[in-house]
Amino acid sequence: MSQMNSLTTLIKRLEAATSRLEDMVPNVGEPGAGPNGIQPGSGKAITAAEDMDQPRSNVQVPGHVEALPPMIDDFDSTINGEVKTFVNMSEEIGGLVAEQSAAVLRAFAAERKFLIVTTRAKKPDIQSPVYMEILKELQSMMGAVNDIREANRGSTLFTHLTTVSEGIAVLGWITIDPKPAGYVSECLSSAQFYGNRIIKEFKEKDRKHVEWVNAFYNIFKSLTAYVKQHYPSGVTWNRQGIEPADALREVQSGQTSLSPPPSAAAAAPPPPPPLPSFEGPPGASPPPPMSANGTAKGNPADMGAVFDQLSRGDQVTAGLRKVDKSEMTHKNPALRASAPIPPAPSRSSSHTSSRGKSPMPNKKPKPESMRTKKPPRKELEGNKWLVENYDNPGQMFDIEAAINQSILISRCTKTAIRVIGKANAISLDNCQQCSLVIDSLVSGVDVIKSPRFEMQVLGTLPTIMLDQVDGAAIYLSQTSLNTEILTSKSTGVNVNVPGRTEDDDYEEQPLPEQLRSVIKGGKIVTEIVEHAG
Repeated sequence: MSQMNSLTTLIKRLEAATSRLEDMVPNVGEPGAGPNGIQPGSGKAITAAEDMDQPRSNVQVPGHVEALPPMIDDFDSTINGEVKTFVNMSEEIGGLVAEQSAAVLRAFAAERKFLIVTTRAKKPDIQSPVYMEILKELQSMMGAVNDIREANRGSTLFTHLTTVSEGIAVLGWITIDPKPAGYVSECLSSAQFYGNRIIKEFKEKDRKHVEWVNAFYNIFKSLTAYVKQHYPSGVTWNRQGIEPADALREVQSGQTSLSPPPSAAAAAPPPPPPLPSFEGPPGASPPPPMSANGTAKGNPADMGAVFDQLSRGDQVTAGLRKVDKSEMTHKNPALRASAPIPPAPSRSSSHTSSRGKSPMPNKKPKPESMRTKKPPRKELEGNKWLVENYDNPGQMFDIEAAINQSILISRCTKTAIRVIGKANAISLDNCQQCSLVIDSLVSGVDVIKSPRFEMQVLGTLPTIMLDQVDGAAIYLSQTSLNTEILTSKSTGVNVNVPGRTEDDDYEEQPLPEQLRSVIKGGKIVTEIVEHAG
């Protein structure tokens, strides 16, 4: 079965290569043929390489085209297949959808250039300016896709624009290690959140929009298979390649000849330094010159003779000149001031090329107290409320949420928030001494790394999840007693439940922190440790 799959893949690659040769080599003797061998008016589609203004190879002689690596060939197949189909269907819808799809095609073209650079260059430091320069065009094209969405929020096809804007982040898989295929699947889920709305809205009105969404989904499926086949553990670079800056300039200038660079083994290594001579006065004749293969042109060196010289005792230093005290820099300060010791000679280029510098240790993140404070922010983006960077505002502020809206609260200190209405979900991350009063939720509340947290529930909610919370007080209403509370690495969590009557006070009940585990019948059984008294 694997042989059949390999044969099928080989046939597809041969067909793709044949198609490119037909596009690039003119038909000799065929009247009326265009510059690319295409008959005028034939309606033949322009290849992806022509559309992206990126030549496939540097033609050395007529009719000869250098082959691209398999990963570039397969990426071109995705562009000419699923991406081109999506662009054509977008043009049928027209308007902003067609304009945004053209930006998507340009973004794929920019990623293709990035992949070509990786096949030709050594991997740069991800913090270096040259790496950011390689990513610059791709980031710009991805930003253009999102700008079309942001500039047309009042459009009747805003959901279409949002679907593509959320999905274009999939091109960032090239920066993900070690499993970029999982990132592609996550981006598909983000796009499906809006794309499924389009399917639900237009499945009875206009099937063209449904087919458009499915065509967009097919890009993710094709890209997932492509990443799993060629980059299962992340993007690979050419260890024997040229410098990244040089590769980028060649790709931008259209020089895409992908002949492999000469390997280090092709050039002869530098000869080893000559053996020191322990005989004769200074200025004696140097040792015999070395040949290209690193051996002496005279008699071959005998290691036994070397050891004989080393074992001669005091006679080894008989030919050395005694240094006068006036020439000793460690005994003559004036000599040190006038003639400083020259720096040590640099290592040969062969050593610097074969051995890179030791990596710098990673910088530890600054503590929260030393970080630059950002301005507080509370705004609605799509269906998400973002509340950030509040520091002791002095009074509680309200958020009027809808049932399809979620709320993300992060990096707030001593902040009280009142959520009015039934929201979808609430997430509290990296906050300190924050209070939350809610009506009801569809999903639940997630609290992560937020010490001294307080929450009061007036209505109902299914779950409360606490992760790495040190100190929390939760007040439940009579209608929310069925709420499930899940804790992980949390301490000092107290749940307050109402009394039996309305006049009774709340009863505080701590969540257990100590567990006892024993092995019974070959299985681990965990019990809560209860303290009596």
